Amino acid sequence: MRVFMRAVDLRSISAAARSLRLTPAAASHRIMQLENRIGTRLLNRTTRSLQPTEEGRIFYEHSVEVITALERAESRMASASGLLSGSLRVTAPLGFGRRILAPLMTQFNERFPNVQLRLRLSDHLLDLLSEAVDVAIRMAVPDDSSFIIRKLADCPRVLCASPSYLKRHGHPVEPEDLLEHNCLLLRFPGSKQFRWQLTGRPDPISLAVQDNFDADDGDVLTEWALRGTGIVMKPYWEVADQLRAGTLVQVLEKYPPTPVNLVILYPHRQLVSAKIKTFVDFLMQAENLIEQPAPAAAVTQPAMAAAP
Repeated sequence: MRVFMRAVDLRSISAAARSLRLTPAAASHRIMQLENRIGTRLLNRTTRSLQPTEEGRIFYEHSVEVITALERAESRMASASGLLSGSLRVTAPLGFGRRILAPLMTQFNERFPNVQLRLRLSDHLLDLLSEAVDVAIRMAVPDDSSFIIRKLADCPRVLCASPSYLKRHGHPVEPEDLLEHNCLLLRFPGSKQFRWQLTGRPDPISLAVQDNFDADDGDVLTEWALRGTGIVMKPYWEVADQLRAGTLVQVLEKYPPTPVNLVILYPHRQLVSAKIKTFVDFLMQAENLIEQPAPAAAVTQPAMAAAP
């Protein structure tokens, strides 16, 4: 039933198989067994598309009710016993996953050793449904109402470059100066970072910056910036150590990039499984999840002399 539902959702038996870690042949066989059991065809298959039959659409609606009831029972049993088990598939950006999430997941495992943690790191925006992801961490908010979205932290960003690059090419003074600089870009299918969005003026500033280097790994961009290759846009917490050490220097401080939020996403269902809810709550309770910039020093006004 789960295989059938996933095939309908993704319009593909092969995609359903990948998301459930099955071979396409095994997924097809299970759907065929289901059709034989209920005595009717559920899917119309062609080489290019897959559509549920009229009977398949009816069966899909009832399948949702059955699986939801099953998940409710499993969740209540897990909550009552205090035990969590099963696989938990999590995805996150590379830098956040390596430096922050991976250590937190070991702490979660110490509390709940029966949960099998599956971590997939990528700066690409994965299709959460086709990849069967349970929980995703992102530094952007997708326009998808099928997911619950909770904010983990503010995520201000900065523009920075190495002292050697700025010595050779000069400091940009106005946002438009970036058009004359080599800007290091995070590129992958669907990436929007070829346009940098800055603040600091009444209207947002959008610049189609140029680059000689791009990569689909944010840590590679940081390494290139440290080697004097160009200007990079990074979340503050990723380059805070380098900024303190002076190996990177912030530029255009009066025109910071549009801030983003660090968010956690999980599928929107009538019932969220106990292991997902517990893991989400665990992350929400983590203190000082990412480093924030120090607040600007307050300007002390000189004391006014008393009137004579």
